[in-house]
Amino acid sequence: MDTMDNLEKQLICPICIETFTKPVVILPCQHNLCRKCANDVFQAANPYLPTRAGSLTSGGRFRCPSCRHEVVLDRHGVYGLQRNLLVENIIDMFKQESSSTKPEPVKKEEMPMCEVHKEEKINIYCVTHGVPTCSMCKVFGAHKDCEVAPITSIFQTKKTELSDGIAMMVGTNDRMQGIISQLEGACRVIEENSCRQKTMLCEKFDLLYTILEDKKREMCRKVTSEQEEKVTYIRGLSRKYTEHLEESCKLVESGIQTMEEQGQAVFLQAIKPLLQKIAEASSVSHLEKVERGYENMDHYSVDFRRERQALRSIDFIQDEDEDEDGETELSDEAVTQAVQNLSLSTSKSPASPPST
Repeated sequence: MDTMDNLEKQLICPICIETFTKPVVILPCQHNLCRKCANDVFQAANPYLPTRAGSLTSGGRFRCPSCRHEVVLDRHGVYGLQRNLLVENIIDMFKQESSSTKPEPVKKEEMPMCEVHKEEKINIYCVTHGVPTCSMCKVFGAHKDCEVAPITSIFQTKKTELSDGIAMMVGTNDRMQGIISQLEGACRVIEENSCRQKTMLCEKFDLLYTILEDKKREMCRKVTSEQEEKVTYIRGLSRKYTEHLEESCKLVESGIQTMEEQGQAVFLQAIKPLLQKIAEASSVSHLEKVERGYENMDHYSVDFRRERQALRSIDFIQDEDEDEDGETELSDEAVTQAVQNLSLSTSKSPASPPST
């Protein structure tokens, strides 16, 4: 197994950091590259030369990524480099041997692609900048002067660092969980105490609400009583005027019919009683009239300034405000008494109907 591992290291392309992919070309400096990787390096070093799909008019040059020896190409480019059939045969035997000695081959994980070189896989790690990158970035890109390392070794190192960090965070989380439990307990106690105090506070306010509601009903009853008395009187008076109006309308109709009578004798017989009825209907002196301001209810006025000030002064008991004479309790009693003493300030006019 050690021999196979050593052999595998010798069959790694310095560009893609993977086992050579056929066809494999040999450079004048005797270093080997995948022809695809050699073509990528060549095109990166000669961006203005046409590719193999076009017509090459001249050769180019690039540097060996292993020894930096300058490689001069003819007009065929990397396709003019000699294939290393020996290495290709060794690769075939290595893959055959590997497949026979490994009954359960591990599926190779898919590597992400470089953002700069879209067709290159991220297969090395830039130690200088602390980021993974591709081999083309190391040869010609932003990381050409940086220190790089295989992803596998950095993966194990970073995984160990992460494991140590996780262990440290687990200990910290345990301590934090203890603190959180204490804080949650404190929250529960605060909520219980607050609930108890709010219940007591609501009971005291409910007592004030009850007193206010009772007093409001009592005062409203007084206003309603006079309202009903006045409305009953006004409606009765309205009925009298309505009856008088109906009688007047009937007399008008009767007068119009009499006017149409052509017989003089008949007309004169009917006119006297009709004129008498019209004279009586024209007088409304016998009907009562509502005095000015009779509908006004402003005499039921209230002055709650003192009670409002007392209610606005309601507050929680402060330790420094308490004394041995119980002044705080007397203050509460004073507020309650002020609410109970609410009454109408009546400069009340009599609700009886005005005289005719």
